[in-house]
Amino acid sequence: MKKNVIYFEFPLLLRIFAAYLLKYIMTQEFELIAKTFMGLEPVLAKELTQLGAKNVQIGRRMVSFTGDKEMMYRANFQLHTAIRILKPIKHFKALSADDVYEGVKAVDWTEFLDNNTTFAVDSVVFSEEFRHSKFVAYKVKDAIVDQFREKTGNRPNISVANPDIRLNIHIAEDQCTLSLDSSGESLHRRGYRQESVEAPLNEVLAAGMILMTDWKGDTDFIDPMCGSGTLLIEAALIARNMAPGLFRKEFAFEKWKDFDRDLFDEIYNDDSQEREFKHHIYGYDIDIKAVNTARLNVKAAGLTSDITIAEADFKDFTQPKEKSIIVTNPPYGERISTPDLLGTYKMIGERLKHQFTNNDAWILSYREECFDQIGLKPSIKIPLFNGSLECEFRKYQLFDGKMKEFRSEGGVVKTEEEKQKMAEKHRFKQNREFKKRLEQQEENEEADIRNFKFRSLEPKAPQKPRPPRDNEDSRPPRNGKRFDKPRDFKGRGGRDRFERRGDKKPFKGNRKFDNNDRRFDDDED
Repeated sequence: MKKNVIYFEFPLLLRIFAAYLLKYIMTQEFELIAKTFMGLEPVLAKELTQLGAKNVQIGRRMVSFTGDKEMMYRANFQLHTAIRILKPIKHFKALSADDVYEGVKAVDWTEFLDNNTTFAVDSVVFSEEFRHSKFVAYKVKDAIVDQFREKTGNRPNISVANPDIRLNIHIAEDQCTLSLDSSGESLHRRGYRQESVEAPLNEVLAAGMILMTDWKGDTDFIDPMCGSGTLLIEAALIARNMAPGLFRKEFAFEKWKDFDRDLFDEIYNDDSQEREFKHHIYGYDIDIKAVNTARLNVKAAGLTSDITIAEADFKDFTQPKEKSIIVTNPPYGERISTPDLLGTYKMIGERLKHQFTNNDAWILSYREECFDQIGLKPSIKIPLFNGSLECEFRKYQLFDGKMKEFRSEGGVVKTEEEKQKMAEKHRFKQNREFKKRLEQQEENEEADIRNFKFRSLEPKAPQKPRPPRDNEDSRPPRNGKRFDKPRDFKGRGGRDRFERRGDKKPFKGNRKFDNNDRRFDDDED
């Protein structure tokens, strides 16, 4: 009798064991790396911690962490300040090109590829031995192709434009890290941008700026120089706690062999964490083309009920009726300027002082001369890079009366967290480029800021002219090209997540790190 019981229960035990084994495989944690812009690392680390990531460690332009497959999917889908998510698959040492070849070839690539899979290799190199990153990428490609030729007689193909698998090789001196790129196209390409203006603000940078202010939708939000509306849309996503990945066409991990569609569909269609936004977001711009562009992008994101955009000059700005915050990115003369740039900043300061009392304003700009013209004392200065430009993100706390009276009444000018942010400035070079005065002979008010001769309000000792940088103003404006085919949002789980907003469905949207000092620099930005 006892034998019969064991006989009948054995298949059940086997099924239970198989279920536990599958659950273990699904929840097995592995190393992951989230890349971001210089200055946004603490914000990204906070996002990852809130998402449930483990072993979160801040590096340079990256944050490392551990998590399972679900965490990797969520990191791509929900993080506002990540550029891409990498999954390291091998760490090894290499002193020569042959070492790189052998190290890559030692990986069993049939686990990730087959003869019908296309792939591409991104490479970043910080080494005296390896001078050319493309050469390193070629050695990685050769090792993979040769392994398949030896095993099958055939080889997978390379596809730079749209590969099935994207790989990343990073070399710092002799330390190599080989990773799978789980994101594909940079995560800043949300997918809602239909048109663009000159020098648009990067979506990841915009989201990071807003998160730095600790605003989460508890007041009205205003951008008086909104351009194509990036800050407005990112603010709405943060206020509603919506995942920025909602608008993307696809992620690279969707082409992986072990892709779990059911798991990702569950993540995609889960709106339980979204919240109601009871305030409003306002955007203004003096350029009607920018206004129309911003309206188009807001409509594509399905957020017209939360965002109002109008043509208006900041000099006509008046005190808002409701408690508000201003976050803005005025022109600073590198790719966009105005006929009287310094006069513009003087006007900004005047408007804030007289028409934005009892509120906070945050301004991102580049040159000290511009900040000087605002004429207000910032409570915090945070270094940030906008592309290659080392900028500062400054907070202005506006109040009636004098600072001494404000403090005596219990007002707090700088919180402990803000003091800590200020202390982090040592990570940036001390001799900031934009603190060097320009002393050129031309005084043409219609020219770019590079031709301005700045004058301080107080006499200062003469300084030597700053020699021009080799790459000054060499960066072209960001390409405004976007995708024009509407995305079928009913494809995942059969539910249109944007029906409740009554807008047109969103349009579908449109890569390099170090073990010792945890650097993940690259040139993709």
